[in-house]
Amino acid sequence: MGRGRQKAKQTKVARELKYSSYEPNYRALEQELTSGGRRSDLATESRQASGTPEDADDYADWSAEER
Repeated sequence: MGRGRQKAKQTKVARELKYSSYEPNYRALEQELTSGGRRSDLATESRQASGTPEDADDYADWSAEER
């Protein structure tokens, strides 16, 4: 798609969003937000369980061996 067609499509979508009135689905939004927080907690838990700190520098060991 060329830049002109792409811009026209974006403009069309922007106008639809600006001038149309719709009822937001708060239940779906709530589920999305609550599941997003859970994923980050799981990632943090898995990092802690593996024993590697989040700010571990992979190159620190390598540079120490070089000296």
